[in-house]
Amino acid sequence: MASGIEAHGEAKERVQRVRIGLTGLAFVFVLVLIGAAITRWSADPPGENPVIVNTMPAAPNEPLAEIGAAPGESSAANAASSNKQ
Repeated sequence: MASGIEAHGEAKERVQRVRIGLTGLAFVFVLVLIGAAITRWSADPPGENPVIVNTMPAAPNEPLAEIGAAPGESSAANAASSNKQ
């Protein structure tokens, strides 16, 4: 009977050690996340919003696009579209 009680006590001790270990691991994980957020926040240059920068249209590289004139579709594309109608 005494050995059963000792085995139960050892199991409780193991569970407690696992809980303490997982709690410590979670604490370290949260600290790393906070540290990464702080370093990323301090590394970003002020005044530059990446959402606005990414949504701005790029300047066209083609001279026809700059003046608003684009070349027409090919004759094959025109023939295909007229056959659909």
